[in-house]
Amino acid sequence: MDPLAPASGVLGERRALSAPYESVTFPLVTRSRRELVITLAAQPIFDLSLSRPVSRRIRRTVRHGGGVEALQALGRRSLEQVDLKRIDMQSLRHGLDLLRLGPEDSGIVPSFWRTVASSGGRFALLCAEMLDEAAPGTLLVEVMGGLEQAPVEAINDAISHFETSALGVILHVAPDVGMVRRMALAHAQCLSLDFAGVAHENARDWQAAAQLIGAARDACPQVLLLNLRPDRGLAAQSAGATHAVFAGMHPITV
Repeated sequence: MDPLAPASGVLGERRALSAPYESVTFPLVTRSRRELVITLAAQPIFDLSLSRPVSRRIRRTVRHGGGVEALQALGRRSLEQVDLKRIDMQSLRHGLDLLRLGPEDSGIVPSFWRTVASSGGRFALLCAEMLDEAAPGTLLVEVMGGLEQAPVEAINDAISHFETSALGVILHVAPDVGMVRRMALAHAQCLSLDFAGVAHENARDWQAAAQLIGAARDACPQVLLLNLRPDRGLAAQSAGATHAVFAGMHPITV
């Protein structure tokens, strides 16, 4: 399966890079009574060879209910596995509403590695997606948080459950050449790399960025770059990237 292949009827909307994303925000109370606020936003994914949007990705931000600290600042380990699973399940339900997939569309929803790694978490995600008749297209699960420490055998076992004609997996890994090369032993069809922290503004910076992209393409058939500068699209394609979510005028968030 080619998870991010352009649909025969490409997404009707072609929003400007700086346009605000369609989003939804909802509260969630953890088992330890911590109040969280979760925001999901649908980002357009561009096929770099076609220079047009062909899919959408759900970007997730998790914050304290009373402040602006993101989940990264809290530390994922401070949340119990049951909390991560609930966040993922709610993200799936609300994310499908945002994506509004048609029969020829594809979309990406996020999931924590700890959810996908557990049999109960996988079962819940699979059942929820399969029972949702509002998602007739191809749904991709972007697995993030902890892949760098996970055994490759465990990654392959977990993602094998999502490899169907209507489901797929994207592995979100740290933008590090060593980490990316390790993913060559995994069998995912796509890697995603966040370029928000990767220097790629000028020619001197671009050499290292291109090497990172090349290593990712050697490890996987498709490479999705997040927060890529719009003026680096052609260079990223030449280096081996296949898709991108471009950085716009809004604050950079994964």
